[in-house]
Amino acid sequence: QVQPVESGGGLVQAGGSLRLSCTTSGRTLSGYTMGWFRQAPGKEREIVAGISRSGDSTYYVDSVKGRFTISRDHAKNTVYLQMNSLKPEDTAVYYCAARNGVILTSGHQYDYWGQGTQVTVSF
Repeated sequence: QVQPVESGGGLVQAGGSLRLSCTTSGRTLSGYTMGWFRQAPGKEREIVAGISRSGDSTYYVDSVKGRFTISRDHAKNTVYLQMNSLKPEDTAVYYCAARNGVILTSGHQYDYWGQGTQVTVSF
């Protein structure tokens, strides 16, 4: 199994950018499909983006299309979420998750989760 670890969250003004990173110690992430999820206070957890093991396939929720980019670097054992043109409604705790198999959008279908990193977008 793997234990994802997120980093890169913080406070940013609307219109700004952040890049989140997800890595793990020990076992590599390269054998897993990866997803970035987020949960805002009082809201359900939702998938933000997913990427296949090879990196050839990606998925984005409609609200972030054109603004966020998911990528992975196998050599660095890291998955990234580049977030541009951030909006206050992007404020949430962002989680990295791993699963075997294809990209799926339900968090219940992911087996391994990080602790999360807070992203706060101010007006």
